[in-house]
Amino acid sequence: MAAPNIVNVTTIFGKTNVAVLNTTLSNVLVNSSTSGNVIKVNDITISNFTGSAMYANLTFGRGSSLYFIAGTLTLPAYSTVAAIGKDTTIYLEEGDYLQANTSSATGSHLIVSYESIN
Repeated sequence: MAAPNIVNVTTIFGKTNVAVLNTTLSNVLVNSSTSGNVIKVNDITISNFTGSAMYANLTFGRGSSLYFIAGTLTLPAYSTVAAIGKDTTIYLEEGDYLQANTSSATGSHLIVSYESIN
């Protein structure tokens, strides 16, 4: 796993990933181990478009280890919650990944805005 030198940047691409969340902890953003990039996560929002409250988990993965960014984050009915904002930037080195799930099998989406830097 490498951390590219971001002082000598060649390219920065602004990107957005979307995911439909369910009860299984699944990848929502992956920086492959051979990308040659560092990913700067700018913000993550999770929406609940059902009439019932639910909970969400958001984890940072490095190798086989998972670290909770947000555990049992409350998502009120018909709401959108900012799990990460620009004031809490996270960098994903090669091989790092983000995973998320919710307490409900349906009714939630995640949007992650990020920059792929090389």
